[in-house]
Amino acid sequence: MHLAYPAVLAALLFSTGLYGVLARRNAILVLMSVELMLNAVNLNLVAFDVWLRDTLHAGQALTLFTIAVAAAEIGIGLAIVLMVHRARGTSDVDRLRDTREQPSADEKTEAAA
Repeated sequence: MHLAYPAVLAALLFSTGLYGVLARRNAILVLMSVELMLNAVNLNLVAFDVWLRDTLHAGQALTLFTIAVAAAEIGIGLAIVLMVHRARGTSDVDRLRDTREQPSADEKTEAAA
């Protein structure tokens, strides 16, 4: 098998994920695009591991590590997105730029005085 086929496929997957991160506004779609980019990296790791005929299979080991990190990342990311959606009512990334808490009525009167 030629190395060019999985490398081109990984490049297409990575560029699609990069477009999704830059163009999407929904936080869940942004997380899915990040996962797509990580899968492109995993494909490259396995393809180069097979191409180099590594006896330790370091590419496959790194791929398993990347999958574990991606699973943790998506779990924490979804928890944060759900918490923000409950608090703000939206998961639009453009509207979530200012994530600090709004001042209470007491703090507003103290600031005005």
